[in-house]
Amino acid sequence: MHVLFVEDEPKIASFVQIGLKEHGFVVDYCDHGDRAYEKATENEYDVILLDIMMPGKDGLFILKHLRQLGRNTPVILLTARNELDDRLQGLNLGADDYIAKPFFVEELVARIQAVVRRSLGERQNLVTIGPFRLDRLTRTVICQRQGEAQTVELTTREFNLLEYLMRSPGRVFTRTQMLEHVWGYDFNPSTNVVDVCIQRLRKKIDSESQERWIESVRGVGYRFRQAETL
Repeated sequence: MHVLFVEDEPKIASFVQIGLKEHGFVVDYCDHGDRAYEKATENEYDVILLDIMMPGKDGLFILKHLRQLGRNTPVILLTARNELDDRLQGLNLGADDYIAKPFFVEELVARIQAVVRRSLGERQNLVTIGPFRLDRLTRTVICQRQGEAQTVELTTREFNLLEYLMRSPGRVFTRTQMLEHVWGYDFNPSTNVVDVCIQRLRKKIDSESQERWIESVRGVGYRFRQAETL
């Protein structure tokens, strides 16, 4: 899942980013309210982790205006323990949850999964194409092979890339798009990290099958095939 994380406390920001990435999240981080508001209105995220007190626009301002714009991205407020009034105001403005600092990353991850589950519904957390069933919350991929359900063992990066492709079957993604959305930051455009990851994925999901589910589009990038085109 793609997370916008807004926090101006360096120590908290550091350990949360590390913890979220270890759990497979792609994290877009910023420490200033004005830039956070731009990111939240210009990009699509699965969830926004929003500190209330920070430089520039504060978290409640951002939350209020996102909801006024009709942006329903789940928002979890990060608050100090004594900010009861801010928490209540945030919930009234449309926050989906809050967590008081300090907190454990494991609790934050559980809360993210809960708000996303409520927001999308259980079915939308599952992506099913052909023999593949990808669960975004449990981060598992099941493949039906010869009448048997087999778990496909993937690394965090491989899972994120497969999910990104499977969520839009038939759509062609450039290497730059995949770098930005899966790796979370810009690489040298000449890097072959995407191609290497694609090759590893193919070996795991295609197995002994002659069907290639991840197609190369010459001069452009890659796409995940639609089941009905096979």
